[in-house]
Amino acid sequence: MEWLLHDKPVRDYDYYYDQIVCTGELFSTAIVSAFLAESGLANQWLDVRDIIRTDDDFRDADIDWTYTTTQVHEVIKPALEQHRIVITQGFIGSTDENESTTLGREGSDYTAAVFANLLDAKSLSIWKDVESVMNADPKQFPDAVPIAELSYNEVIEMAYYGAQVIHPKTIKPLQNKNIPLHVKCFLDPSLPGTVIHNGIVHNLPPIIVLKDRQVMLEFKTTDFSFIGEQHVGHLYQLFGNSISNPTSPKMVQHFTAVFDDRAEKIEKLALSAADMLDINVNRDLQLLTIRHFNNELLAKMTAGKEILLRQQTKETVQVLMRNF
Repeated sequence: MEWLLHDKPVRDYDYYYDQIVCTGELFSTAIVSAFLAESGLANQWLDVRDIIRTDDDFRDADIDWTYTTTQVHEVIKPALEQHRIVITQGFIGSTDENESTTLGREGSDYTAAVFANLLDAKSLSIWKDVESVMNADPKQFPDAVPIAELSYNEVIEMAYYGAQVIHPKTIKPLQNKNIPLHVKCFLDPSLPGTVIHNGIVHNLPPIIVLKDRQVMLEFKTTDFSFIGEQHVGHLYQLFGNSISNPTSPKMVQHFTAVFDDRAEKIEKLALSAADMLDINVNRDLQLLTIRHFNNELLAKMTAGKEILLRQQTKETVQVLMRNF
């Protein structure tokens, strides 16, 4: 890390970010491993970068499942048989050239799900600073209520709309092998938390996601034509190339798209699209999503707001709005 910071940068920011950020995982797990050993709990510390192989998409790397599966069987399983407790890291991996990578948003949870899948775990527990998965962010809504039980598909839907729960990429390895996920509170381990499984869960409360600092991009052709397949294909390619997963479109309509307002990413996208399209940028917006909504709650949460866009299905309503 000292060497990286000392020399003049010659590679992209994301590369240096991954090389430096990974050290936090390594330091903290080494401390935990030493503490457990001092407490009489024998364990083996492993560098997960020797296990999880990825591509070189720094800050959002994809796992090489073939190599990683082999390493889990050859390294992790024998270590568990010998020590019963293995301490390793989440969130990080490495390329085939031994360059550190990170796995993107919620990468630590994802790592746990990868190990659960490859080890055929009976269950996976993830520990958070809230009592369980809630129907809304308790920092925004003090009256948010805990949810005892959710299906995999419901959690994927919640995360898609921006709820800070469990990322869909964490759910998929568990869903593929029907491994239940327990979300527990490390502040009070006696609380039941939330169990996420493959069943159907009825009578869920309205699930509210309110995102501030949203930006709406309106795309229009520079000539007299309508936006067609060529334009749409070009835009979705730009969305994939310029906007990382946390800032992928949260809402798309007529060709208007709504993103988290990450200024550098938005500017890069707008400049890339400007060769084909005119772009109007509208900032300082809020995006409200309510799953299992009712009209009374929707009216209450949109009162006094200017509605710019609205999309609705049987289960879910989304409203893009701002203060008058």
